[in-house]
Amino acid sequence: METKERIILALDVADYEEAVEIIEKFREHIDIFKVGSELFTSVGPRIIEKIHAKGKKVFLDLKYHDIPNTVSRTAIAAAELGVFMFNVHTLGGFEMMRKTAQTLVDVSLKRNIKRPVLLGVTILTSIDQVTLKDELGIGQSMNTQVKHLSGLALKAGLDGVVASPHEIEIIRAHCGNGFLIVTPGIRPSWTQEDDQKRTMTPGEALRKGADYFVIGRAVMSQPNPIKSLERIIKELRVKSEK
Repeated sequence: METKERIILALDVADYEEAVEIIEKFREHIDIFKVGSELFTSVGPRIIEKIHAKGKKVFLDLKYHDIPNTVSRTAIAAAELGVFMFNVHTLGGFEMMRKTAQTLVDVSLKRNIKRPVLLGVTILTSIDQVTLKDELGIGQSMNTQVKHLSGLALKAGLDGVVASPHEIEIIRAHCGNGFLIVTPGIRPSWTQEDDQKRTMTPGEALRKGADYFVIGRAVMSQPNPIKSLERIIKELRVKSEK
């Protein structure tokens, strides 16, 4: 996989025209754009159509978490939109994930459309061990919980998980090399901290075994976003060649 194919640029805006401007600005450097809750709620599927019209791929990051029937029907809609990948919450349980994965296979074969990559969100990068225990009431360690949820996703037929870079090695050892790991929380050493608590530099995350890197504020908040992205790409290339 080429370096630029690994990077997913987050369109963390609410305005359609602003999102299109970002796509145009970065289209030579980025193959996959992330459409999250804010943008999708504001403008709907037309932003996905626009990204496809530019010859790019979509990671639909809506983190579906509902009863099995609802999520599996939603998966059909996502497949019909032609997104490259989308995600569900692993905390929705095994049956929700299993039924969604099977529905995707069935509808893709029946309607002759490409099956999207299905990912499971483990624990959000804004959550640390204290929050996990004191607010969510989960007594297990972060590593144990993420390992368990990743294994559950693998057993249910998902293609991979979204997890912080701190759990990459644990997931890789538990789920194998064919299991995709998409990691947010990518923060180059020269960027400021934000509300994500379990972060890591791009080079470190690549060395530990991440497949895709979701990058947003680490690039967009810089004075020169293009140069910042080029700097990240260079770091990833250097690490991959070692």
